[in-house]
Amino acid sequence: MTWTRQRLNNLFFLIGVLACVVMLFTFDVSFVELWQHLTKAGYWLLPILGVWVLIYGINAASWWCVIKGVAPSAKLSPWRIFRLTISGYALNYATPVGGLGGEPYRIMELSRDIDKHQATSSVILYAMMHIFAHFWFWFTSIFLYLALAAVGDLPLNVPIACVLGFIALLFFGASYVFAKGYKNGVVLTVLGWLGKVPGLKGWSKRFKQRHESALQNVDTQIAALFSQDKKAFYSSLLLEYVSRWAQSLEVLFMLLLFGVDNGGGIDGILLTYLHSVLIVALTTFFANLIGFLPMQIGVQEGGFVLSIAALGLSAALGIFVSIICRVREIVWIFIGIMLMKLPERQR
Repeated sequence: MTWTRQRLNNLFFLIGVLACVVMLFTFDVSFVELWQHLTKAGYWLLPILGVWVLIYGINAASWWCVIKGVAPSAKLSPWRIFRLTISGYALNYATPVGGLGGEPYRIMELSRDIDKHQATSSVILYAMMHIFAHFWFWFTSIFLYLALAAVGDLPLNVPIACVLGFIALLFFGASYVFAKGYKNGVVLTVLGWLGKVPGLKGWSKRFKQRHESALQNVDTQIAALFSQDKKAFYSSLLLEYVSRWAQSLEVLFMLLLFGVDNGGGIDGILLTYLHSVLIVALTTFFANLIGFLPMQIGVQEGGFVLSIAALGLSAALGIFVSIICRVREIVWIFIGIMLMKLPERQR
């Protein structure tokens, strides 16, 4: 590792540490209330935290599909991909505009194993896959909500119909944009958009002129995965989609903790799980509408309260779920930044 890379690694590490501190002191509840919530969660904290081993494992498998599609000869251990996945998401949680920290860190680290252009392409492609899977998750959740509404389990009124319709419109718009990006690449296109932003036109033009060949190479690799290795493409997308359903288990555990089980039994727990899927879908939708806030402070909490209230549950439950999720984020950010500092031989 060069001195420059070491310095960047230390910078990313510092960002993660500061994020943990900021999150600890930006709770909307006192530390006494926070401790009461944690005490209430009790042993349920173990599966709530533990399910993210499964979620990050699925994310890592999705990224691995992309890496093998872009760089077939790449030889990376599953542990290295898993570690970089956790650390990358930890930095994404910690920084504004999502990928400001996680994606550059992944590119920097992965460039030690494969060609820099391939590393850049795989990270950009995986980020696109992660976002596109969100849109698919939101879109299919529309039909889940309508199905439950049709059997009288959930309400369907004008405000809810408007939200569902808005999600559908966004999905079709996003599908068009992503299809163009997968077929033609996105890097040069994004630079073109940046060139239209006041104050960035000159920088965008100079950057493109200096690195046009490398940028074109990255775009070519992005387009090649979709056109030449559809198995890797769809496997990655499917895994990312499945990870959203796995994430819903976290909310299911918290609902069961509160005694919300729709009568119990297999049918009751299954119905509660489907409600959990809708809660995650609506919460992530609201949170991503304002993704420029660091750690989405306040947005995620509001999203949980709104989505849980939309399903006829109490706002107090929404607050509890949001607080426990915030604690889980802090724990996994801490784990992620600690993994960044593992000695090289343990990576």
